[in-house]
Amino acid sequence: MPKTTPDNRCRIVLIAPDIADDETLAEAVSQALAGGDVASLILPAWGAGDQAFQRRAETIVPLAQAEGVAVMIVDDTRVAGRTGADGVHLEDARRFIAEAQGRFDSHLMFGAGGARTRHEALELGEAQPDYMFFGKVGYDNKPEPHPRNLALGQWWADLVEIPCVVLAGSDLDSVAEVAATGAEFVALGHAVFDDPQGPRHAVEKANALLDRLPARTG
Repeated sequence: MPKTTPDNRCRIVLIAPDIADDETLAEAVSQALAGGDVASLILPAWGAGDQAFQRRAETIVPLAQAEGVAVMIVDDTRVAGRTGADGVHLEDARRFIAEAQGRFDSHLMFGAGGARTRHEALELGEAQPDYMFFGKVGYDNKPEPHPRNLALGQWWADLVEIPCVVLAGSDLDSVAEVAATGAEFVALGHAVFDDPQGPRHAVEKANALLDRLPARTG
């Protein structure tokens, strides 16, 4: 089977790990991005205060963007705007539907998370997010993806043109389960940054696994 391209197969979205030291975090992210194709990086605050989170974003955003990777800031439009990030990832977008419809259509992308049912997902879809996220940042601590996220991802990918991201498990092989849903993107956190051989090896392996899968036809 010929090697697929990022345009016709599931791509990786990284979730930056909970590392308090910015230099150590930057090194981990740099190693991960050296492992091959990554579409986007989601950057959570992980409990950092406003100023600390902005300093972290000031370090990570240009680092990732220099590699052609879009950066989505979790739940903080001010930090996203001040640091030149590409957009905002809303963990519970149901709380911000009205705001989202009028605020993010000009200069910032926004990703919508928090849908736990088909009805909730369709409601969020009305706000026209740039992507729908099935899962919750930091909740990839089991080897396999959550069955609900897989089911929602497959249903969404079959029905709606807005791209979706499905959270994988802590086992790197779980990218295959996500890709089988037809989702455009697979989110990886612990599987990459807890890999005993390092983040670069993990991203290389994930891309190799995705390259071996049948190409997406949608």
